[in-house]
Amino acid sequence: MTHDHPDTPARAVSRPFGRVLTAMVTPFTAEGELDLDGAARLANHLVDEQGNDALVVNGTTGESPTTSDAEKERLIRVVTEAVGDRAKVVAGVGTNDTRHTVELAVAAEKAGAHGLLVVTPYYNKPPQSGLLRHFTAVADATGLPVMLYDIPHRAGVPIATETMVRLAEHARIVAVKDAKGDLTATSWVTSRTNLAFYSGEDSLTLPALAVGAVGVVGTSTHFTGALTKQMIEAYDAGDNAAALALHRRLLPLYTGIFRTQGVILVKAGLKVAGLPAGPVRPPLVDATDDEITQLRADFAAADLELSE
Repeated sequence: MTHDHPDTPARAVSRPFGRVLTAMVTPFTAEGELDLDGAARLANHLVDEQGNDALVVNGTTGESPTTSDAEKERLIRVVTEAVGDRAKVVAGVGTNDTRHTVELAVAAEKAGAHGLLVVTPYYNKPPQSGLLRHFTAVADATGLPVMLYDIPHRAGVPIATETMVRLAEHARIVAVKDAKGDLTATSWVTSRTNLAFYSGEDSLTLPALAVGAVGVVGTSTHFTGALTKQMIEAYDAGDNAAALALHRRLLPLYTGIFRTQGVILVKAGLKVAGLPAGPVRPPLVDATDDEITQLRADFAAADLELSE
C-alpha cells in the first residue's frame, strides 16, 4: 500500500555511516600529550574487534573541548590512515562559533575525513533561525556529508522539528546524532524526512530503531560494539525477541558507562583492558578506584569481563 501524504519520504532511509559508530576517546601519553600511535591502535581495535562501521573523532568523548585545532587535524589524519579503508571517519567539528566551525570543517576535509559531526552551538543559545544559518553554513563549506548532533542537555538549545525538516532539504545534511531523548520528536522527523537518525544515547538505541532510527553513535560501544551491532541486525531481521534480549543484557553498561562523565570511565576501562587511553585532561579527572570497581561490576552484570 502506498501513501500520498506529502511529508512521506519517497525513498527508504539509507545508512550513510553504517549501523554502529563509536565516539572514540583520544588517547594521551602519561604526560597528557596526544598519543597518535595509540590512536591508530585503538581505531584498529574498534573496527576489527568491535565491529564499528565508522568512528567519530574529536567529539565530546574525544575531549574536543581541550584539544587544539592542530591536534584535531593530526588525529583525523592518523585515524583515517589506520582504518579509512575499512570504516568511515567522521570528524567532530562543532563549536559555538560558526566561523570557527567552518574552519574546522574545511581542515577535516583536507585531513581525509569522510563526514562531519556538527553539534548544536552551545552556551550562547541561538534561536532556531541561528541554528538554521549555522548548520547551513557548515554544510555549504565542504563536500562532506554532515551529521547534525542534537543534544539539548549539553547545548542548552534543541533543534526543533521544523528546523530539522528544513535542514534536511540540504543535499549534504544526511544524518542526525539524536541525544534529545524525545522519541516523539524523533518520530516526526523520521516520518517527514530522509535523515538517517542515529541514537546518541546507548540505552535508547533499540527504542529509537522502533521509530525509524538506523543505528547508534555510542560511548559504551568501545566495549559493546559487536553485541550492539548484533542487536541492531536482529531488529532489522525482525527478530525482536533477540534484539530485546541483547538490549537487556547490555543495559548495565549502556547506563553504567555514564555514572560519571563517559570518557572518564571509557578510558579507565580501556586502561584495564590494556588498550591505549591515557589520562583525561582537566577539568576532567581520572576515575577513582571505587568507580573502577563499580565499572567491573557493570561489565559482569552485562556478562562481559573487563580484563586484558
